Amino acid sequence: MPSIAKGAALQTVITTFETNPGNCRDLIEALTSAYDQFIAHQPGFIGAGLHVNDAQTRVANYSQWDRREDFQAMLRSDEMVRRNKAITEMCRSFEPVMYDVSAVFDR
Repeated sequence: MPSIAKGAALQTVITTFETNPGNCRDLIEALTSAYDQFIAHQPGFIGAGLHVNDAQTRVANYSQWDRREDFQAMLRSDEMVRRNKAITEMCRSFEPVMYDVSAVFDR
């Protein structure tokens, strides 16, 4: 399960996908399938969440990994390259970006 904490020894990746309402459900299904069947079983995977905006034009994916190299190895695998080709067809664009947590705010 993802946990947000400043200074945590892990890699956070936020990926935003730009799509259209007609492709949003298919994109969510493709991403869910990728996590269920492949990504969640890769070394270093901690957890992830998918978020969809009201207009169904953007999907945000938040994932956490033990190390940057774990995420990169998953992304470069033959399985994920194949899946990303199909995902690309459902999107105008998508971009995974690695982040470090700089602050956390709770109520």
